[in-house]
Order: sequence, then C-alpha cells, then structure tokens
Amino acid sequence: MDGPVLSARALSKTFTNAGRALTVLDDVSFDVPAGATCAIVGPSGSGKTTLLGLCAGLDRPTKGTVRLAGTDLGPLDEDARAALRAEAVGFVFQGFRLLPTLTAAENVAVPLELRGERGAHQTALDLLDRVGLGDRAGHYPTQLSGGEQQRVALARAFAGRPRLLFADEPTGNLDAETGARVEALLFDLNREAGTALVVVTHDPELAARCERTITLRAGRVVEDTAADPARLGAEVAPIGEATAEATRDAA
Repeated sequence: MDGPVLSARALSKTFTNAGRALTVLDDVSFDVPAGATCAIVGPSGSGKTTLLGLCAGLDRPTKGTVRLAGTDLGPLDEDARAALRAEAVGFVFQGFRLLPTLTAAENVAVPLELRGERGAHQTALDLLDRVGLGDRAGHYPTQLSGGEQQRVALARAFAGRPRLLFADEPTGNLDAETGARVEALLFDLNREAGTALVVVTHDPELAARCERTITLRAGRVVEDTAADPARLGAEVAPIGEATAEATRDAA
C-alpha cells in the first residue's frame, strides 16, 4: 500500500445536547506511516477517545475525512467499515474486552475464525506462547490476572496481522510493574509485525516510547512532537524472554 496507513484531514466532531452544539474535536489533521508509532495525549475530555473512534471508523466526523489502509471511510456503510476493520485493524482496550465464555486461546482465535482462516487455534496457541501465556491457553478470563488478560488481548489484536493497531489506555488498569511488561510486549509485537501503532494514553512513559506525540486540548492539536531518538532506543526485553516466572508474576 502506498501512502500512510492512516490519514486524518480537518476532522471535527460536534454533538448537540439540549439544543446546544458541543464541539469535542476541531480541525485535527495528521498522518501515520506504515509501521510508525504515534501517541495521542491530553487531559480528560480533550477529545482523545473521540479521535480514535473516528480514525477507526467507529463513528463519523461532522467534518473532515479519514483514509484507513488507503480507503476513504466516508462513502462506506457500516458493514463495509466493519469489513475493513476486520482486515486491517487491531484493537487493545483499557478494559481488555475478552469474551468471558471463551478460553484465552479461543479469544485469540476469534478474529481468525471470523475471517475463515485455517489453523486459527494453533496460531492462537503460538501467539499466547510468545506473550508468555502458553500454559494459560485453556483458562477463562476470570481465571487470569489483569496483566494476563491484557496480554491475551494483545495476542488477539495481533492475530490477524493488522496494518494498524489502536490502543486505548492499554496500561490504564494495571499497576506500574505489570503495565511496563505489557508496554514492552506491545512494542515488541509492533516491531516484529511491522504494524503501525496509535496509542491513546495518560502515561508519559508509554507516550515517550512512540516516535511521535500529538497533544490535544479542548479538541484541538496544541503540540505535535517527535520523540527523542535516544529514548526510542531504550532496551525492551524480547518477547521470547517474557515467559516463565518473569511474566507469570505480571498480576
């Protein structure tokens, strides 16, 4: 695919409440090249999650355009948007959003099965092993710690080899140590798969690992900066080492 994997142009979103217009996003434009990492930061209510939803095609802008994986979302109906997301996008949420009636392996296999791919179960097992949960494949979400559930969610997000991954506060529900381990896995998988990464976060350490940080305030971009190259070179433990005792303790 030529061009950026995500391109937002003059995005605005206005809601009407009790006859009054409330603009939560105002004239936001940016591109995310293939394989790049970008953090979206700002205070609560600044429009971060709204922007993520517009970029993922989960909502429609009042004004502006979004091109996702080379496709203009504007003319697409809901079914076409969902099909594009299934093909090109992965998601990681603060609340994990695992299906409670499915095991870890079954949760990871879901996007592959929906696409009709053969060998979905084995692929899920391989991914769980790579995030240090090979021995937890048969466990249900209620039998897993928060850190383990988020690692299952990461494996699921990358199962379909997406071109772009959206992560909304992926470490927000985790303690500092567990969040750091999940963060390391997120960037390891990003590099290995060549997947572009867009992260909404309040965590300055997580944002600093991204190549670019876009700061929103009151729905507008107030700062757009590149990260310190030295910080981007910070050592991250390989996925293969995130196993056994070191990762099992991520509760």
